[in-house]
Amino acid sequence: MTDRLLVYGAYGYTGRLVAERAVERGLDPVLAGRDGDRLAAVGRELGCETRRFGLPSRGDAGDVVATHLADVAAVLNCAGPFDDTADPMVDACLATGTDYLDVTGEIPVFVRLHRRDEAAREAGVTLLPGVGFDVVPTDCTAAHLVDRLPDATHLALGFETHGGVSPGTARTAVAGLADGGAIRVDGELRVEPVASRARTIDFGTGPREAATVPWGDVATAHWTTGVPNVEVYTPMSARARRLLGVLDRLDPVLDAGPVQRLLGAAIDRFVDGPDAETRTSGAAFVWGEARAVRGGEVVDTAVSRLETPETYALTVDTAVESARRVLRGDAEPGYATPAGAFGPDFVLEASGAERTDE
Repeated sequence: MTDRLLVYGAYGYTGRLVAERAVERGLDPVLAGRDGDRLAAVGRELGCETRRFGLPSRGDAGDVVATHLADVAAVLNCAGPFDDTADPMVDACLATGTDYLDVTGEIPVFVRLHRRDEAAREAGVTLLPGVGFDVVPTDCTAAHLVDRLPDATHLALGFETHGGVSPGTARTAVAGLADGGAIRVDGELRVEPVASRARTIDFGTGPREAATVPWGDVATAHWTTGVPNVEVYTPMSARARRLLGVLDRLDPVLDAGPVQRLLGAAIDRFVDGPDAETRTSGAAFVWGEARAVRGGEVVDTAVSRLETPETYALTVDTAVESARRVLRGDAEPGYATPAGAFGPDFVLEASGAERTDE
């Protein structure tokens, strides 16, 4: 086994940026994906070895995939939707003893991979999903808040972003429209409509109307901190909340294959992702609140805020640094969250990230 990293989906918007940064960091990545022509073009440009392969159905490692992973130490999966790609890639990683990382923010993916903790430990494999903007800054904020308030019983987290989204992120969001929203209550995930809860939050740029969204921390923050009640918010106007209420009633339509294909085609045509200037100049803001509730009364509260680089710039930074640390042996076998593996201050190592406490 070498110490090489394989980047899967290396020709997608995020994957290409990750591959470029990995080369800059001297990781000599192997670039992989199922589109041979696009993969070859990126490989020639970056001077990297390429391996063309697709992923089998869930629950089947696939001999071809396992063959391609046999001589690499870790995989960084950048090919979404991860609901389709994470499980078969993890199957292959467990079969070959290869560590697994990805940049997902999808709650069902986090839940399924968390269930494979014991199998990963037995195989000596680290499973570390969510090493991008989803969920590094919010996960580190959650861990930091509970360090400040160890008896916290409730976590509210939130993020405000400036800039566009990549085609892959947009497709994942569209695919998840039919799944609705989620919060965690008394340790259990609870499905409820998106934006069903609202409050005014100052993410760091002044008070904003905000509402609940099914962000990955609804799953991961509980595993990182042990806090049983978790909600995640993002800025949302009352008009947007009403629109989401209409969409919630259209779930069966949105989940239909033809509708998904139509929306996916529109994304491919009109969504490009933030340009280099936006990634360089943009910023994102994260807010978190921990509360200790006893007998129905709030007895203590802690609030922290975090300003980070633009979301994709941060994703590239934290994903490659996470992979570098896993290759170095800094993460134990089994399932881990970013803050669980590297501590609450991990996000502060990203250039331009700053945290303030109340």
